[in-house]
Amino acid sequence: MVEFRSYRLDNGLRLIVHEDRSTPLVAMNILYDAGSRDEDPSLTGMAHLVEHLMFCGTGNIPEYDLPLQLAGGENNAFTNNDITNYYLTLPAGNIETAFWLESDRMLAPDFTSGKLDVQKSVVIEEFKQRYLNQPYGDAMLRLRPLAYTTHPYRWPTIGIDPSHIERISLEDVQHFFNRHYNPVKAILTLTGNITPERAYDLALKWFGSVPSGEQHGRSLPSEPVQTEERRMTIERNLPASALYKAWHMGPRSGSDFHTMDLITDLLAGGESGRLYNRLVRDLNLFSEINAYITSDLDPGLVIVTGKLMKGVNIEKAENSVNQVIEELKCTAPPDTEIDKVKNRYESSSVLSNTSILNKALNLSVFELLGDASRINREVENYRAVSKPMIMDAAIRYLNPDNCSTLYYIASKKT
Repeated sequence: MVEFRSYRLDNGLRLIVHEDRSTPLVAMNILYDAGSRDEDPSLTGMAHLVEHLMFCGTGNIPEYDLPLQLAGGENNAFTNNDITNYYLTLPAGNIETAFWLESDRMLAPDFTSGKLDVQKSVVIEEFKQRYLNQPYGDAMLRLRPLAYTTHPYRWPTIGIDPSHIERISLEDVQHFFNRHYNPVKAILTLTGNITPERAYDLALKWFGSVPSGEQHGRSLPSEPVQTEERRMTIERNLPASALYKAWHMGPRSGSDFHTMDLITDLLAGGESGRLYNRLVRDLNLFSEINAYITSDLDPGLVIVTGKLMKGVNIEKAENSVNQVIEELKCTAPPDTEIDKVKNRYESSSVLSNTSILNKALNLSVFELLGDASRINREVENYRAVSKPMIMDAAIRYLNPDNCSTLYYIASKKT
């Protein structure tokens, strides 16, 4: 049981505190309710670029990392389709340094043309190295707009194209920051060796005077229901042919989320998963295969990816994947198989929450979903998934009309 206290400052900042005296450290997590789904379609990659710029110092603190390192701390951040998240750990006695640093860059980041140019170059280089210059690096650049025609999930966090990042101006950055990175859209979570009272006092001291900002409602376009299969084939010089399949599913808060997550574990939960056992070990069609859900706040995707063995026909390989999925629709998995997946999730959940950083992030995400106490009910939610729920969800979601398929065909073409 993860016990915590919740507060809300007058400026709208939400504060969550979990006290854990077993560690000499404190973790701080700041989640901003802003991600790539909030971007202008003509300026994608903005949220990720702002994440980079937030480490470039302020007028008061020219270098963010130095004071934190001197205080014995470590930090990092990530951006995805839905959120931007900053996190750090510090010795408990130096935790006020974290409040000072994070409140200062929330209040007044020092965005300049020079810093923007540097970070644009860094992000564009990252775009090229990770997405354009890797054999299958552009898979999500292809699969997302194949699966999504309308919703902003049709582009990945890095953006649609480096040209979008190139044309982002300083005014664009400032406008995006002012709209999304303020107390009313932030969740501040602390876990570790700190009392709720001290955390609240420090939050009030350092964040209480930060202007709240405006609460902008989202009016994102809903993705139309997919009613027919979509396909794309790319032929190029690759180490091996590859298969990518994506089906639409419900949102992170939806009633089917835990069922679909469990289904992907049944399909590809390590070497005991059905896809691996059948298609890698028995039939030798794939060298590797995986299945996962994107866990997006809005309706997301179930994705299956696999690298084919040399000489295997990709249509034959895809048909074999479909056969394994069809079995889930027709025959209920045995109790032993379901229990193994549920036990594995419970073990990973318990292990995850032994980390103060993981607890801080999990509490923040569940608070964003509407109730931080859900952190204590997730195992129960997975335990409640039944055989009929598995078969029903597989039938409703994992069907050809709801599927987008991407082929990478290995050839000598460049």
